[in-house]
Amino acid sequence: MASRDGERAVALSRQLAQAHQELRRQIREIRAGLGHRRLGDDVLLTHCLAFCTALTTHHQGEDTGMFAQLLRERPDLAATVANLVEDHGLIASILSRVSELADRAAPRGSALEEIGRELDGLAAIMESHFGYEERTISEALDAGKLDAAKPDTDWPDLVFGFGR
Repeated sequence: MASRDGERAVALSRQLAQAHQELRRQIREIRAGLGHRRLGDDVLLTHCLAFCTALTTHHQGEDTGMFAQLLRERPDLAATVANLVEDHGLIASILSRVSELADRAAPRGSALEEIGRELDGLAAIMESHFGYEERTISEALDAGKLDAAKPDTDWPDLVFGFGR
């Protein structure tokens, strides 16, 4: 029978996958809404900013909390975590560009096309990143290697709480 701490680690692994699913859903929704914007409607900007904030918060929680704690307990994952943090930097630069474009987007036209291209690229990078993270980090969580019952910061709220 699994220990309570082991069960909590597996629950965190499932939460990580669920958080990624929610972020995937959000970017699909934003992408599908491009071109359906009415003059004077700030829906695109609002959704883009909310999505950018959610994804940024998720990654900051991973970088400063979950990954830091994981590395203390699993230093063998240093290269994996370094790759994931590097991805976070790349994703942050794309999010900055999306936010900038959304802020000045016209109802139709080239700005929306640019945003669409950026979102398509972002979605592809996110998919690769999330898949890699779920294979590597979730494996460590599922193995019960992380003392997830007692995180040293509020990282679970940052990593998983954005969709609430």
